[in-house]
Amino acid sequence: MSYTHTNTVDLSYTDAVEQTKQALSEQGFGILSEIDVRSTFEKKLGAEAGDELGDYVILGACNPGLAQRGLTAEPDLGALLPCNVVVRHDPSSGTTVVQAIDPQTMVELSGTDAVREVANDADTRLRAALAQLPTAAEA
Repeated sequence: MSYTHTNTVDLSYTDAVEQTKQALSEQGFGILSEIDVRSTFEKKLGAEAGDELGDYVILGACNPGLAQRGLTAEPDLGALLPCNVVVRHDPSSGTTVVQAIDPQTMVELSGTDAVREVANDADTRLRAALAQLPTAAEA
């Protein structure tokens, strides 16, 4: 099973980050964290490591209503939250990719009906957010 939903988008990295945030917001997700992985690699491992990776951000997306339902049903679920969304630009291919965690991975780990319901709702919303972005095939 793939653990992400992936779209190659017809956007610059910067535009992909902004449009992804907007699309997530329209689906009820806020951004709790934003990790600039390239910058971290450059600081900790040197410029070459950052250049090799390329632009790469991890957005910690959270829909408070879904999180509340999930955590009420299963408090341990917090270890799997927030829903991570990655925007990355591959320097070798020149492509920009947006990936969201497949919430069904939570169901595989938990298996409870309550978590399944939350995961299904989150999955629908994350897929809808990704569908709003212009894919490379549309270009």
